[in-house]
Amino acid sequence: MDMREPSVLDYVKALLTPWKGNIPAIPSEEKGEMQDALHDVPEPKVLEVQLHEDEVTPFPKPGTIEKPIPQTIIWPWRSLAALGFALAAQQSMEPVANRLWVPGVVLYLFAAVMVLWALLSREWLLQDAPDGEPVREKLVIRQLLLWISIPLALMAFLMFGGNRFTSSNVTVWVAAITIFVAAFWVSNPERTGWIRRLSNQIRRPQWSFTLTPWMLLVAGMILLSIFFRTYQFTEVPPEMTSDHAEKLLDVGDILRGETSIFFVRNTGREPLQMYLTAAVAKLFGTGLSFDSLKIGTILAGLLTLPFIYLLGVEIANKRAGLLAMTFAGMAYWPNVISRASLRFTLYPLFVAATLYFLIRGIRRSSMNDFIIAGIMLGIGLHGYTPVRILPVVVILAVCLFLIHRHSRGHRQETLWRLVILATVGFLIFLPLLRYWVSDPDLFVFRALTRMSSLERPIPGAPVEIFLKNLWNALTMFSWDNGRVWLVSVMNRPALDVVSGALFHLGVILLLIRYMRRHHWVDLFLLLAIPMLMLPSILSLAFPEENPVLNRTSGALVVVFLIVGITLDSMISSLNLRLRSRSGKPILIGVVVILLAWSASQNYDLVFNQYKHSYSMSSWNTTELGRVIRNFSESIGYADSAYVVPYPHWVDTRLVGVNAGDPTKDYALWPRDFLETVGETRAKMFLINPNDHESIDALQQLYPQGWLKRYISRYPDKSFYIFIVPPQESRSEIPSYNEIIID
Repeated sequence: MDMREPSVLDYVKALLTPWKGNIPAIPSEEKGEMQDALHDVPEPKVLEVQLHEDEVTPFPKPGTIEKPIPQTIIWPWRSLAALGFALAAQQSMEPVANRLWVPGVVLYLFAAVMVLWALLSREWLLQDAPDGEPVREKLVIRQLLLWISIPLALMAFLMFGGNRFTSSNVTVWVAAITIFVAAFWVSNPERTGWIRRLSNQIRRPQWSFTLTPWMLLVAGMILLSIFFRTYQFTEVPPEMTSDHAEKLLDVGDILRGETSIFFVRNTGREPLQMYLTAAVAKLFGTGLSFDSLKIGTILAGLLTLPFIYLLGVEIANKRAGLLAMTFAGMAYWPNVISRASLRFTLYPLFVAATLYFLIRGIRRSSMNDFIIAGIMLGIGLHGYTPVRILPVVVILAVCLFLIHRHSRGHRQETLWRLVILATVGFLIFLPLLRYWVSDPDLFVFRALTRMSSLERPIPGAPVEIFLKNLWNALTMFSWDNGRVWLVSVMNRPALDVVSGALFHLGVILLLIRYMRRHHWVDLFLLLAIPMLMLPSILSLAFPEENPVLNRTSGALVVVFLIVGITLDSMISSLNLRLRSRSGKPILIGVVVILLAWSASQNYDLVFNQYKHSYSMSSWNTTELGRVIRNFSESIGYADSAYVVPYPHWVDTRLVGVNAGDPTKDYALWPRDFLETVGETRAKMFLINPNDHESIDALQQLYPQGWLKRYISRYPDKSFYIFIVPPQESRSEIPSYNEIIID
């Protein structure tokens, strides 16, 4: 028998050829000289679980950190080399002329080998995914409340006919949900709720609190995230698109009292963003404007960050959660989908909220957390169409838990909790379900046009397209995030260099940790990424739309969790090695450099590259709106200003929004020019520079008119202004022209 210890090469070969035999076991832990060093590791979760003798398993306690093998060489060069190779790999995949993927793949392979070597030598230490602190709860059903909620739910379902929210059907609906939740809610008098604790704190005659370095660090990272999400609020992005016009029209309907459940414009949309924007317009006084849309979606994007932090705390520790939140707060991907001011950012928000309460509920065997997860899921289904994949992800998480050892003794109660979670989500989904029953074609139209040949034939074999889409989606983090200028810097990786390197290292670490410890959370994190990207991957009829950052945005929650967990693991490992007086500054310097590098690149991506590409791709309706506003405030009237439509030019509804009248469409087709002859006041026509026929027609109709070219600040977006003076005064045309242009 070969008694030699397996080498790194043996381990790599075994991983690549699992069919040849078992993977060599990594040497067992030894009682080393560095046990006393473990007290320096920040925030490791050490769980002490008392088990009966027949329940003891050979696995280490969850949340513990492996003890390093004592070495004569303290410098952690393998771990740093792995990080260096990963950073070099991701840097090589940045967009340049004649970009090649081969160097990046080779460098990532080197990084993987160095990670394996560092793990084998106990230089890079893995902190296990912690198990929970299960509390034995009896499944209590308050049958009277349950029986009351059922007819209320049926009544609400019937009352939602007509596609309208009313005071009566909303009251019955909310009552059904509240009573059903009360039927299963677990009250624990031994636990003081946070509301009661806050109330007790407020009632104290003297307030006091302790300000710690950790609190200052958390506050600093929150402020950094707020800066990235709100800086240049009005300039990035600068212009609206036709989708924004549709949203503002829907919001206008709400403000006029048309409280729809499902908004049928533009192939149909769920209602949450419309009501959120209506609330913002009223609360902040911003009205029907781009600012109202931006405020709502940016707030939703910021609200996602605390849930990412809490998820990190739940599955790792506070530092991992803070790192995950910080990188997500700075990152260009979640930033641009929030600034795009459409429904996109609602996807990661409700993914993060639902997964936090779900994983917390599974780990702690908590009925209340399952119920809250169901509430988050149900509300999310009113947000953005890709959230419809989230129920499948919830089922995946529960199934993975049930088939792993961690569910021993909790399987039946977990299934019951899943049923209750699903029922709560179903009750909140009732209004949309009612609309789905009444108009199934429109409710699923948007999704079916991408998945089937409803709008156009699928261009090839569906299975082949699916596999190609899957590959393109999974490689977008390091290679190409798509060609949709609205939500991305086209043809570049979805992640910055630092986040991309840490993410790919983290995938390797999670794979290894799962093979060693078989913890369900590790496998769930890995499988959740492609599952949450399915709304993009399943674009079989339009494969050119995959990947796209908005339909894959649910996955960013898990991606940045992995980034945070990876950097936290590296910090813990380096902290054990770099124990000399100069070691701490080196460790701090490494972390600061990584954060600064990520912040610098993401700043450039959002406030330079994205801003520029968006400006060059969108139409300058703000300039047309400003010209009309100046005209109406000086020599003319809004009713005597017109925009002549032209193919693939500005959306004339957006001109009205920017001119200060969001309900007015300034379009005037050439066939209707004669209708303006009876207008005796000054008239103004805005014309596309390529529309020579309209210019000729207006000059023939109004020979006294003046034509002026407006020079746009954007290349190739100038337009013509044709001014017709009022009938009683033609001599002042030059001054009119100057006023309008200025």
